[in-house]
Amino acid sequence: MTETFKNVWDALETDPAERESMKIKSRLMMDIERCIKKQGLTQKQAAQKMGVTQPRISDLVRGKINRFTIDMLVNMLARLGMHVEVTLQDAA
Repeated sequence: MTETFKNVWDALETDPAERESMKIKSRLMMDIERCIKKQGLTQKQAAQKMGVTQPRISDLVRGKINRFTIDMLVNMLARLGMHVEVTLQDAA
């Protein structure tokens, strides 16, 4: 029998808290990458704008999710001129 999942984190993480954290981080990281591309920034320019080093942007683009906290990602988005909102739902 094949098991199906809504997303990769549901398949990889058994701990519900860690699973939710990974979902949030991955979404924020993808949003940051989209903003960088939309604004036409190089990694160096993006790093300067967000107050981080260029290697941190490289880590982000390469998906090194464990190197980032949710707080850090929210701060990076804010420095790119984005507003982050949180929506809560009952777990399925």
